[in-house]
Amino acid sequence: MTLIGYARVSTDEQDTAAQQDALRAQGCSVIFEDKASGASKERPNLARALDRVGKGDTLLVVRIDRLARSLAHLLEIVETLRGKGAFFRSINDPIDTSSAQGMLMIQMLGAFAEFERALIRERTRAGLKAAVARGARPGNPKMRARDPIAIAEIRHSHNERYLNALIDGRHRWLPTVERLRPHLPWALVLRQIRAITPPVRSFSERTLIKACRTLVKSGHASLAILEPSPRLPPDTRAARLVADRLKTHPEASLREIAAWLTRDLREPTPRGGLSWSAEGVRRVILQAKALHLIEE
Repeated sequence: MTLIGYARVSTDEQDTAAQQDALRAQGCSVIFEDKASGASKERPNLARALDRVGKGDTLLVVRIDRLARSLAHLLEIVETLRGKGAFFRSINDPIDTSSAQGMLMIQMLGAFAEFERALIRERTRAGLKAAVARGARPGNPKMRARDPIAIAEIRHSHNERYLNALIDGRHRWLPTVERLRPHLPWALVLRQIRAITPPVRSFSERTLIKACRTLVKSGHASLAILEPSPRLPPDTRAARLVADRLKTHPEASLREIAAWLTRDLREPTPRGGLSWSAEGVRRVILQAKALHLIEE
């Protein structure tokens, strides 16, 4: 288990020396730092810190305002860490997700965030209703007039928001894509992503491919994931899935893999059944070894 530190300052004139001293005093062996405003989405070293964190590790910051752009962003980071079996702690705030009290605080923050979103939605609906009652026509006048410049600006803004959302959340699902593509077809990759807990972004096969193309184009993913996948003999599909599972979960038992195939992937057995047994998994592992998917 490792303590991984993250520090941020808002301008190039500042430095992170004080934050680094506090993080090292807590026992951090690795520290990542960014120089960016609190609202900035471009924090390459935060992405590297989240990639570096593994199961049982803790991401540590001096204060939560050094980490997150907003409450929603903080909750997203915590969920990303939880999905990796890792924790988050702030030195000067009462948040430590490895403890029951820290998780309670996160749950309370999540409830407050949802309450705030509900209030905003209610105020927005009330404002629109009042505006219509006064005879106003809600919406962008230039869009109603089909102004090409306005349409282009809105399309660009939409694409920017879409890319930023992908960049923020990619740490939970993109490693799975990069591990499996192009060796497995998109349909199997999608099933693995849907099995991630807690659930990640809701994808269809089409939207998953679109998201990957967007990240490749922006330089946030490897071009290799878009290469065509080879045709897989139907009787080797389970072997490839189990081989990958053992690479990422080498300590998994036969029963655990059987439960994963049955409950999470809903992969049919070789005979078309719906429930895997430990013995069935053992036979698939032998097949994977014969195909050289697993080293002896």
